[in-house]
Amino acid sequence: MSLALYLVTAGSLDATRAGDLVVLDGPEGRHAVTVRRTQRGERLRLADGAGRVVTGEVESVDRAELSLRVDAVETAPEPSPRFVLVQALAKGDRDDQAIEAATELGVDEVVPWQAGRSIVQWRGERGDKAWRKWDAVLVAATKQSRRSRRPLLAPVVTTAGLAARIAAGGTAYVLHEDADVRLAAQDLPDDGEVLLVVGPEGGISPEELEAFTAAGAHTVRLGDTVLRSSSAGPAALAVLSAATRWR
Repeated sequence: MSLALYLVTAGSLDATRAGDLVVLDGPEGRHAVTVRRTQRGERLRLADGAGRVVTGEVESVDRAELSLRVDAVETAPEPSPRFVLVQALAKGDRDDQAIEAATELGVDEVVPWQAGRSIVQWRGERGDKAWRKWDAVLVAATKQSRRSRRPLLAPVVTTAGLAARIAAGGTAYVLHEDADVRLAAQDLPDDGEVLLVVGPEGGISPEELEAFTAAGAHTVRLGDTVLRSSSAGPAALAVLSAATRWR
């Protein structure tokens, strides 16, 4: 069984070396001690969410923190190309399910998209709260999947803002059931970013599709079935990973 992983502040492990003693406190320390009942002598990992990971043995346990004697330090390289999931806002918890599974499948950035047909609207304090909830989902999924890098969460974008990002460079694929070509047949770039655009329950409007293709996006499909907004993105990420990172 893989070792439990806890997230610490980005940059806090930069100077850590083998033999150092690191204290895990705060919410993560309390979780390790009071929820997981971590004991002295157990081994675990700490990651800063930006690629730095230390592994070691628990040397002491207090009421809400523990000390870890480090015996290994790793730094994961930056992913190339970067996989970016543009997920349209969806009702219920479908978008939460999508970004959770996407994190487990290696997505590097998630972009919330306020699509024209999105029933959910992120405005004001409600929008801020929803954004924070997405961020918490990404953090939890990062720890569950034992990732050294957590996905970035971009600010919510409008259709115009998304078209501008597509036009700025990289490779963009819009998942659409009427597309003639399959994502699995595409030649992926060696670097840059690869955007996967997933629409809401009501689908991507013709005007949005035209704006994205005019900006340089490619319209693709996954297979012969129509997937929900919660499963299309993770399925597409699995296709990309099978062609690159999982080979």
